[in-house]
Amino acid sequence: MKRRFIIIACAAMAFALLAGCSGIGHKTISRDRFNYSAAISDSWQNQMLLNMVKLRYAETPVFVDVTSVISQYAVEGQINLGASFNNPLAGGSDTQSVGGMGKYTDRPTITYAPLIGEKFAKTLMTPIPPPAVFFLIQAGWPVDFVFRSCIQSVNTIQNRSGSHLNRREADPEFYRVVSLLRDIQKSGAVGMRIDLGEDKTEATVFTFRERNIDPAVQSKMSSVKRLLGLDPGQPEFRVVYGSAPRNNTEMAVLSRSLLEIIVELSSYIDIPEVHVAEGRSYATLFGQMDVSKEFGPLIEIHSQTDPPQDSYVSVRHRGYHFWIDDRDLRSKRMFSFIMLLFTLVEPKATLAPLVTIPTN
Repeated sequence: MKRRFIIIACAAMAFALLAGCSGIGHKTISRDRFNYSAAISDSWQNQMLLNMVKLRYAETPVFVDVTSVISQYAVEGQINLGASFNNPLAGGSDTQSVGGMGKYTDRPTITYAPLIGEKFAKTLMTPIPPPAVFFLIQAGWPVDFVFRSCIQSVNTIQNRSGSHLNRREADPEFYRVVSLLRDIQKSGAVGMRIDLGEDKTEATVFTFRERNIDPAVQSKMSSVKRLLGLDPGQPEFRVVYGSAPRNNTEMAVLSRSLLEIIVELSSYIDIPEVHVAEGRSYATLFGQMDVSKEFGPLIEIHSQTDPPQDSYVSVRHRGYHFWIDDRDLRSKRMFSFIMLLFTLVEPKATLAPLVTIPTN
């Protein structure tokens, strides 16, 4: 009777535990949200750096987006209890049995979208609209970051080009304009406005604030207008896309595409000398082209055979590790800036083909 009581009590406890079990779905949100977010972010950065390296080796860049993640969970449990009693005086015996089974299943389904065809052209090969470039400045991004990476020329003043097919140094006036605009930006004396143009379309206007301005800042504004050939008596100038302005009230900006920006940044990669000697890639441009001493290189990407010890992002290609030092804040900011640009120019619609891979 005592054993029977114990077994009945255990069975009652088991049923109570099963009845009190709560769902697992809500408990996975915090874990999965951060884990998937970190995994997608890391793979996105690695993909960007790898494509930059591949461009230096004249290889075709390939971008694949993660468009959706569907994770399915299943938890199954089973408890078996059994008992048998006989009269010991009659030579009988008693038996008891306890059994259990559990099963946990996680079946995430991840959907990938290759960046090809029309989507590739719209995302990577279309120049960034000049208004978007200037609104990045309005949002607080430094002029030197934006102009040196996103603009090829402004009012015929040429930026540096690191492309192997079109390598050239920047015009001295370009760095001077960037430096002056950076100082003016720090004073808060520049801004943007959207006006309705003569053809009833929106027009972006770049403005210099005139009231309550320090005389030193006013002098720098005058220098910018002179270097760009702008009307010295005007505080506002229309921003247009083009290599040359029609008059002295326009800022003609020849902006780069995202692919051109990636090619430009790839020119700063420290390619191993053995690969240059073998003709696998062209030499790194440090020391071969005039890089602004005031601002330094846009980004520094190192290479070595051993895995880096303190990297912000690192990929392996052709037997070498290419990486950005986690202590190099300037390079990290520029790399993050490019990732932001990639998000800004991404088309809204997702185009076929899609590749869905069940990872169970």
